[in-house]
Amino acid sequence: MQKKLLTLAVAGALAAPCIAMGQGSGPPAAAVEVYGTINMAFGKFKYGGATASNVPDVSKWDVSQGASNYGVRGRESLGGGLTAWFQIEQNAPMERSNNIAITPASRNSAVGIQGGWGNLFLGQWTTPWADLDALWGIGTVGYWGPVTSIIGRRETTGTAPNPNCINNQSSGGFIAPGVAAAGVVCDAVEAGGGVGHAFWRRASQAVSYQSPVFSGMQFKVLYQTDEGKATMGTTTADPSLISTSLQWAGMGGRARVGVALDRHKDFTVAGKTDTGYTIKGGWNFGVVDIGLAYENMTYKTALSDCKTSNYGVALAVPVGMGTIRASYSKAKSIDGTYGGVAPAGTVGATSCGAAVTAANQADQNGAKQYNIGYEHRFSKRTNVGVGYAAIKNDPAAVFTWTGAPPTSDGANNTPFAGQDPSTYFISITHRF
Repeated sequence: MQKKLLTLAVAGALAAPCIAMGQGSGPPAAAVEVYGTINMAFGKFKYGGATASNVPDVSKWDVSQGASNYGVRGRESLGGGLTAWFQIEQNAPMERSNNIAITPASRNSAVGIQGGWGNLFLGQWTTPWADLDALWGIGTVGYWGPVTSIIGRRETTGTAPNPNCINNQSSGGFIAPGVAAAGVVCDAVEAGGGVGHAFWRRASQAVSYQSPVFSGMQFKVLYQTDEGKATMGTTTADPSLISTSLQWAGMGGRARVGVALDRHKDFTVAGKTDTGYTIKGGWNFGVVDIGLAYENMTYKTALSDCKTSNYGVALAVPVGMGTIRASYSKAKSIDGTYGGVAPAGTVGATSCGAAVTAANQADQNGAKQYNIGYEHRFSKRTNVGVGYAAIKNDPAAVFTWTGAPPTSDGANNTPFAGQDPSTYFISITHRF
């Protein structure tokens, strides 16, 4: 009883404006709840293998967290079969809070109307492409797995990279009025350098629609508006995003499969559209559940198409009150170039995946990831796991997990080119 009263008190404090709006002669106030997920791990973490860049190996103990979050959400019946709903969710760093910002509504946050015709909502949300990971990603213990470390992840250039920015490596930027030979430097969210857009990222300033489920089939579409459109100078950028998916589940829940198609307009180069498609799914045989994923991305650059693909396999074997989980995934190298001017200290043009040096050739920016472990289910809300996970980066690659500790320099969480992160860990996941 005390726990329920505390939850209601916190929910009431956080949702006071919503409740106030619901009072009076109008419909009753929305039912509001506080929820969240805490993902923590303790273990030995290692960065090794970066022989080409002469970076020393380092091993360290670490308490880390991955995608921990909390939020408030509520629903209100509007009558006539309609329901209004909202959700506001943010990160819960749990550790290293000086490196991870706590920003309200930084995760899935939106307001919408739902009825027999489907669900329509506005805000920031995971794309239909990313939602398909729930169909196959059953091989992860804790959060040391392939989703967003290999699958769905290539370059992390922000929510809507703008070719007008001089700190977007695929563009020279435009000339600001009244400023001779100077481009506009955008913040890291709009142009972090590199090529393309990580397909797992949430979309902001977006409108989404999810159809009802018919015979196990559902359609989803998301449109990220062109809020970042810029018409100043010699370059006009009009970045926007469309993500669509069609998924099906049947055979008593044993079979599931989904396909997605994304189009990212003006994200890498103005006037060109990056595209990607993916198929993900799985089959539960009872004694083992198997998941499979394949994705293909094409980034349009000024000089060539940068093409790549990722794939993965996952399995879960139930054992009493727990499950043995394992995954293997691979990111192939990105082929192509997006610039003709070599950065300082490099040779040739800029690779789609990383700067090309004598030791870092253009075709060596892929990676492999694997993990295995056991997860024990104490209740519907609490799991404890133990396992091992590793990423083997090519000489020019820097793949890693969200929540990884600082690398050899003690400051950055991204590995040096060619470094291989790995960890032995004990994890705890609690949902409330």
